[in-house]
Amino acid sequence: MNHLAHTLLAGDDDFLRLGGFMGDFVHGQPDPALPAGVITGIRLHRAIDVYTDSHPVVADARALLPPPFRRYGGILLDMWFDHLLARDFPRWSDQPLEAYSLDVRHLLHRYESLLPPGLLRFRHYMEAHALPAGYARPEEMSAAFDGISHRLSRANPVGEAMPVLASLERPLQAHFEVFFPQLQGFAKEWVDANVSKGTT
Repeated sequence: MNHLAHTLLAGDDDFLRLGGFMGDFVHGQPDPALPAGVITGIRLHRAIDVYTDSHPVVADARALLPPPFRRYGGILLDMWFDHLLARDFPRWSDQPLEAYSLDVRHLLHRYESLLPPGLLRFRHYMEAHALPAGYARPEEMSAAFDGISHRLSRANPVGEAMPVLASLERPLQAHFEVFFPQLQGFAKEWVDANVSKGTT
């Protein structure tokens, strides 16, 4: 899952949400100087990624992608599922998408001193493209795929993925609608089990 999903699945706690967002920008052991709740949010992010990557419904969705794209199915589906989440956000959240997106960006400003350099750089991109709400727009998704493609170390088809994903919209939507409620349940159980032990 991508940024919108990770923050939404972290719930209402600021530190859990911040850690959930930071997860893609922190490698190895988190800095022990971070607040405990942020470290727990990073752990939640990683648990969500493991759950997602090993889920049979996600594996079935990856199998729908034609071979040149299937190799990058993890990246493509993480992004595409955020697109589906953003596009149908009122179904999954009580907050309007634009208000939620602005709140996420405000969160990153409130705790700017805790952000790793990569996330500080990405925050400028977020503000320029009104993310994560922007993921609801196909043109923003195309730009994001193109950017990812150029950051990967070898030649890849990620920048051309948007038409392929759009052509599979109905079956991918069906897989997402089965998978995401299960992921919500997993994240809630994980938070209940870990936060209740005083890890935040």
